Amino acid sequence: MIRNVAGAVLALAGATAAVWSPFRAWYDGRHGRDYAIDELFTGITDAKADVIGSILAPFLFAALLTVLGVVLRSRLLVALAGVVVLGFTILWMVRVGQAEGQLTVGGDGTGLGDGVANALGGGVLLLLGALVMSGRSHASHRVDRAPRPTHPTPDGPPPESTPDAPSTQTYGQPDPYGQPDPYGQPEPYGQPEPQRPPEQADRAPDQPDQPPEQRQ
Repeated sequence: MIRNVAGAVLALAGATAAVWSPFRAWYDGRHGRDYAIDELFTGITDAKADVIGSILAPFLFAALLTVLGVVLRSRLLVALAGVVVLGFTILWMVRVGQAEGQLTVGGDGTGLGDGVANALGGGVLLLLGALVMSGRSHASHRVDRAPRPTHPTPDGPPPESTPDAPSTQTYGQPDPYGQPDPYGQPEPYGQPEPQRPPEQADRAPDQPDQPPEQRQ
């Protein structure tokens, strides 16, 4: 939060300096608003440009990007505004150097004026503001899963066990209530079938026992 506020202050100060710079002297006492924006691509002339069509136009566009970047907390928009200001200022310096043959700085109002310094300083402040800003914070959204029911509910039996709900069923253990083991284990509580004596092995199961003297 503090970084965003500090970066916003630097960015707004840089945008203000950039917009104010065309109203100051740029070269030999000539203000920046007198240079037409198309002269930056075709060559510098002595013609006086309109305010809207002057070098002020890209600086106003940079100020608009700065305001949007501060409101949206977008470092990219603020940095783009700084690149626009520095780019047009450097392009103007190249064109003036080609027209004049050289660039000079004089203390008597000749050569480069304070308007150029304001434009360059404004562009640097915009880039510093973009670096200081922390941008938007992306909060991680955590989804908490509800625990699975482990007892029968009115809608039906509980769901099968999952890794989230460990199973309480033991495999391979006999059922203590005398139910057959579904996994094929012998029933410990069932009575084994009695073994018949050898002399009764050939007799039918439904024939009653008879005394030895009545047998034929």
